[in-house]
Order: sequence, then structure tokens, then C-alpha cells
Amino acid sequence: MKKVLTVGVYDLLHIGHIELFRKAKALGNHLIVAVQDSEVVLQYKPDVNLVYSTEERCYMVKSIRYVDEVVVYRGVDELVNEIDFDVFAKGPDQNHEGFCKAEAYCRENGKQVVIMPRTEGVSSSQLKELIKSM
Repeated sequence: MKKVLTVGVYDLLHIGHIELFRKAKALGNHLIVAVQDSEVVLQYKPDVNLVYSTEERCYMVKSIRYVDEVVVYRGVDELVNEIDFDVFAKGPDQNHEGFCKAEAYCRENGKQVVIMPRTEGVSSSQLKELIKSM
């Protein structure tokens, strides 16, 4: 079995997330989606207004047919040491220090890293701006 891991906040679930899950699942046959704990999100982005709790976000993500398993994570660099996976599917903008460490771990441990393309024309930030303007 080839296990694929991807990570994110997934607060305003949208078609870009669904496409990420669909494409990530195609890289293997078991998709693990890690949802970042609300406490950690707020620690790094104190002005963010999360719509859903960690548990609610996990519930929504788990309801998507491409997703086989959902876990909660605090730091991506810690997560890659704790989860059994073969492929790490990440976004092109996920490149802060934790992701650099996670990628280094993958290289050192024979894990494949795949940069997933963004879905054009949609992002959580754009949706939040659109909602504000309505």
C-alpha cells in the first residue's frame, strides 16, 4: 500500500481543497490528511478568524470520498516523524521553516515529495475577501 500525506488548515473548504485531495489520492492508494490544530493556527496567525473548530474541520475533511484517514497535527516537521507515509504532497506556497525541515526528513528517509499545483482562481483568502464584500 502506498500512503500519501498532505497537510493544511482547511477552514473554508472549497473546490481547490477537493482537487488537492483527488490529485493526492491518485499518487497512492491511501490518503492521510493532517488538519492543523486551531491552537497552533492562532499561535502563528493571531488575527485569523477560524470559522470551524479543529474537530469540525476534521469531520468535514473525513467526509470527502478521497480521504481515507484524518489526523490532527501541530507542526509539520514533527508530524512527518510520527506518521507512516510514502509520499508527502504539499502546496507550492508551503515553504516555511517547518516545511523545509519536513522535506529534509523526507529526503533523508526515502519519502517522495510532490509539489501539488494550486487550483486557479480559488483560495481561502479570496473567499474570505469575497464574503467580507458581500
